[in-house]
Amino acid sequence: MMTFICGLQSAARNCVFFRFNSLANWRKCNTLVVTSPDCHQVQINCMVNKCQGLGVSQCNRLTFLPGNFSFCRTFKNKRTAYLPSSKSKEIWMTASKYTAWNDSCSRQLVIKEVTVIPALLHRLSCSPIRAIRCFHTSPRFQAAPVPFLLIILKPVQKLLAIIVGRGIRKWWQALPPNKKELFKESIRKNKWKLFLGLSSFGLVFMVFYFTHLEVSPITGRSKLLLLGKEHFRLLSELEYEAWMEEFKNDMLTEKDARYLTVKEVVYHLIECNKDIPGISEINWIIHVVDSPDINAFVLPNGQVFIFTGLLNSVNDIHQLSFLLGHEIAHAVLGHAAEKASLVHLLDFLGVIFLTMIWAICPRDSLALLGQWIQSKLQEYMFDRPYSRTLEAEADKIGLQLAAKACADVRASSVFWQQMEFADSLHGHPKLPEWLSTHPSHGNRAEQLDRLIPQALKIREICNCPPLSGPDPRLLFKLSMKHFLEESEKEDLDTTVKKQKTDTLSIQKQEQIPLTYIVEKRTGS
Repeated sequence: MMTFICGLQSAARNCVFFRFNSLANWRKCNTLVVTSPDCHQVQINCMVNKCQGLGVSQCNRLTFLPGNFSFCRTFKNKRTAYLPSSKSKEIWMTASKYTAWNDSCSRQLVIKEVTVIPALLHRLSCSPIRAIRCFHTSPRFQAAPVPFLLIILKPVQKLLAIIVGRGIRKWWQALPPNKKELFKESIRKNKWKLFLGLSSFGLVFMVFYFTHLEVSPITGRSKLLLLGKEHFRLLSELEYEAWMEEFKNDMLTEKDARYLTVKEVVYHLIECNKDIPGISEINWIIHVVDSPDINAFVLPNGQVFIFTGLLNSVNDIHQLSFLLGHEIAHAVLGHAAEKASLVHLLDFLGVIFLTMIWAICPRDSLALLGQWIQSKLQEYMFDRPYSRTLEAEADKIGLQLAAKACADVRASSVFWQQMEFADSLHGHPKLPEWLSTHPSHGNRAEQLDRLIPQALKIREICNCPPLSGPDPRLLFKLSMKHFLEESEKEDLDTTVKKQKTDTLSIQKQEQIPLTYIVEKRTGS
């Protein structure tokens, strides 16, 4: 998620002028999917009629992890059906929802399954552009280029604040003493008017803030959203194009075993969590990048990017299910839009404080120092703590998504323990958590350990098979203990061998005759 936020501005600046030319012909559509022979893309386009949040009472199927079992049972019709393999066929699910209003509102959900011949699917995936458009009756002017204006004006905001603040300071310094006294006296006389004006501004700001709060249907938490979904979807497309341009030579093909593994896990998570609001409305498209970086992220428009370095770092499919559930949770919860809204709000308030800093400080050097302090306070008091909060929330919801997919949720905390151990093994410095945008590995493992009992209850309610074998957390502790003991033995053996080598070298030096040493030095 943070990758999306950090790369958004650069991607938008590269594409903004191109987008201005094509904006007049742009239509609002649900999805625009670009495919190429080097990058296979997976789509799941489902509209669900009834969403109940994370209420597990809606679990009406028993689904096992791919690789172990491949069948599901629907309790409504008491029928067992085989889950088709991703190699044999692709199931495209489309739903049409019709609403009729008489005395009450009635809804009908139509699900159509289409089986596509693999050869035909391959030909379609090799086509240069495939667009699935769903036109709305809303007028075209609603897609105004608000994001572009924000992106263009954002770099100008600080410069404008500096110019205005510095101009106020220069104006005040140029005033003669008598006019300064008159100005101060005028402020004292009109202090109640000034107070009323500032109070009105504060009231307008509070009204604006509370009218832009939305409650998440999944977590029930209120969040600030300043950008509309259509506008933010346009920004997501810009970010997607930037990442595709960067990774175009590193994408794994659809036949790669690692790609197929990720594809099965994502399919399984989406299939088992259809009752989550918004998860079936996103077109999930998978991209596996051949890179040693231990990273994965999902764009708000459903573009899943996962690096092979992360695939090499997980022990089993259960850890991979949790990590992908974490990234899917970021997209479903709308964390990118929430984070961008907070950044815009803080930038607006920062412009006001920046103007005051440059107006009050007597010299430019002091103003620059104040500006640096203000930016650091904003970063470490608001930006990074908020990012850590969103990451912790994604861990919680991602763990619940993995639990409903019948994964072994106990393996989730083991992954972060592995990451913490690997960092200490490689000698990476352990920075304080308040300096990072993510919680520390140890704190994430502890939080997941507290959430695992609730996730295990979700598995039971969803009629998942009972977990067999020992707890992976206990196995990890035992393996780490054994590793440390072996390391200590190796270090002790190395020390003993070094001591023996040093003793032998000293003995050999003592056995050399003194006359030989004198003759050798004389000859040289």
